[in-house]
Amino acid sequence: MKDKNTLIPIDETNIPDMIYTVQGRQVMIDSDLAGLYQVTTGNLNKAMKRNAARFPEQFCFQLTEMEYQNLRFQNGTSSTNNAHGRRRYMPYVFTEQGIARLSAVLKSDIAVDVSIKIMDTFVRMRNFFISNKDMFSRLDRVELKQLETDKKLEEVFNYIASNTEVRQKTFMIGF
Repeated sequence: MKDKNTLIPIDETNIPDMIYTVQGRQVMIDSDLAGLYQVTTGNLNKAMKRNAARFPEQFCFQLTEMEYQNLRFQNGTSSTNNAHGRRRYMPYVFTEQGIARLSAVLKSDIAVDVSIKIMDTFVRMRNFFISNKDMFSRLDRVELKQLETDKKLEEVFNYIASNTEVRQKTFMIGF
């Protein structure tokens, strides 16, 4: 989530860091996209609104205050009390399909180049998850097993604590 006027070098290595999960969907924030496309966030959103029929809810949506605060918290960005750089409106986020639509709406060589790099990044990420789905499944099972073990240990310790008499004996040496 960059400043609305920050230009971002077109480098594929930073694109994955700009992809977030919101409402169970992989999205990119309007200000990050604007930086990549080398336009202002306002102009990007105006282009999207002028072509609203091309951007249904499943391609582009506006974040709620809570979703925006969660993203800000995850990324460690400055507080909203700071008036400098503060947004008047909640940001829009674009899914992979919405990003593909942006390149057609923005109609520049940069937009085409950036969209291709972003689409390639989405494909690589998807392939990574698909090729490692068995590993992720095993990790989920290990985590569930660990939670079950922790619960059983807690029950044992609670039983011991509630059913053990404290016996304290004083031993005196020499009497």
